[in-house]
Amino acid sequence: MFEILNDKLEKAIKKITGQGRISEQNISDTLREIRRILLDADVNYKVAKDFIDNVKTKAIGREVLNSVTPGQLITKIINDELISLMGSKVHELSVNASGITKIMLVGLQGCGKTTFAAKLANYLNKNNRKVLLVAADIYRPAAIEQLRLLGKQVNIDVFSINGSNNPVSISERALEFAEENNFNMIVIDTAGRLHIDEDLMTEIRNIKKSVNPNEILFVVDSMIGQDAVNSAKAFNDAIEFDGVVLTKLDGDAKGGCALSIKAVVDKPIKFISTGEKLDMIEIFHPDRLASRILGKGDVVTFVEKAQEQFDDREAEHLEKRLLSNQFDFNDFLKQIKMIKKMGSLKSLLGMIPGVGSAVKNMNVEDNQLVKVESIVQSMTKKERNNPKILNGSRRLRIARGSGNTIQDVNRLLKQFTEMQKMMKSFNTKGMNKFKNIKSIKYS
Repeated sequence: MFEILNDKLEKAIKKITGQGRISEQNISDTLREIRRILLDADVNYKVAKDFIDNVKTKAIGREVLNSVTPGQLITKIINDELISLMGSKVHELSVNASGITKIMLVGLQGCGKTTFAAKLANYLNKNNRKVLLVAADIYRPAAIEQLRLLGKQVNIDVFSINGSNNPVSISERALEFAEENNFNMIVIDTAGRLHIDEDLMTEIRNIKKSVNPNEILFVVDSMIGQDAVNSAKAFNDAIEFDGVVLTKLDGDAKGGCALSIKAVVDKPIKFISTGEKLDMIEIFHPDRLASRILGKGDVVTFVEKAQEQFDDREAEHLEKRLLSNQFDFNDFLKQIKMIKKMGSLKSLLGMIPGVGSAVKNMNVEDNQLVKVESIVQSMTKKERNNPKILNGSRRLRIARGSGNTIQDVNRLLKQFTEMQKMMKSFNTKGMNKFKNIKSIKYS
């Protein structure tokens, strides 16, 4: 996410890091470079200009404290301006406390609207809402069937009317069905087009007038950059939506859409979609994304993802195993499965401060976890409980059974033994000893 933007900004800020103080000359040189970087990242021209002007105004004349370098100060100012640019605060969905909350999704064809509908319904369902998905896209081939399949994957009901050619009527009937069956939220997936046309706008205006949604979300593919901002403006002029959803953000190396869209349409970004899996949806936090853009990680989101997958009872069990030096391959396998559910390995590492930049140019693939998992699963129960019995013949059998080499098995066993030593040292010698142990590289 934003890999190109992050890399270039880091290099530009480094130019002022070695300076003894901030002057109009050195800040101007740095900001001129940052302005070029923003424009290359497809940030709106006026947005980029205003951003640079604001940073320059706040940087010049600022006293640099003895404990702060010019590079740290300019990073702080840029971070604050990025947060302001993207909306400053979290914007929640508007919820109808006394009836059905109606959410309508709009956007161009191919923006990921149908997949996001299922993601949003799944997210809301996990937050104690009874959600009904509404298939109101009658034009795209297999759109209704796609929504049904996605709904089935997350155990969400989907309302559709076979043969109907009236999206307004479908939406009205869906609302009646929701009222009769005690649903408290509906998510309407409307039709998109390859380009903006009056027929599309008329249709979604008619659905809006008929259903009176509590929330209209404009769904946009963040990878199309400035075109996304232009389409957002056109949709907002036509129907005045309430918030923006950025999809495919995991593949957006530039970041121009995320940095421009709030300033241009003056509507908050409410959700981001960060991967293909149906649980890869996040509430948009401007401060967290600014931190990621500047390569500072996002520990809060990382912890939240971990908490979603790790139950308190399991955490307590693991703590007891660690404290009694009983951590074995069964525990190790559970941790791997938890991590796999949290998202791609590289995106997770990018959330940890200091690690993201280290793995930026590394080929960190999720199949590395699959390899480790296959080796552990090829062990017998006795071998997982007591790895010390893994002699040469057992290792060879495990390698063949998992489709890996004997070297892969040996490497994993060596790393696991080192990890056990680290844990034992932590438990017996305390935190100070733990800090002196060199970090272990897992591959």
